Amino acid sequence: MEPLTKISTLQTPNVLSAQNTLSVTPGEAQNKFSTSLKNAIETLNSAQIESDRKTEALAKGEITDLHDVMITSQKASITLQTAIEVQRKVIDAYTEVMRMQV
Repeated sequence: MEPLTKISTLQTPNVLSAQNTLSVTPGEAQNKFSTSLKNAIETLNSAQIESDRKTEALAKGEITDLHDVMITSQKASITLQTAIEVQRKVIDAYTEVMRMQV
């Protein structure tokens, strides 16, 4: 085990300094954010569709595994609740930024 050394200067990890040298244009950042948001919404939508499909199949008697249907339904519900909470936080952050005095 190496002995502890005294920190005499501010040490920044190499990761942070490497990120600062990379220049990302606002357009690129916007595209990345847009892609991430679209992927999240598609994941949410696919979870809802899968839950609806299994619930409908259960109602028709095509599926007998109730546990699988309930687990899929709960996954879809949790995903939707998470999306709603994220939406609220984004709206709160937007409102907070709009209240800032420049």
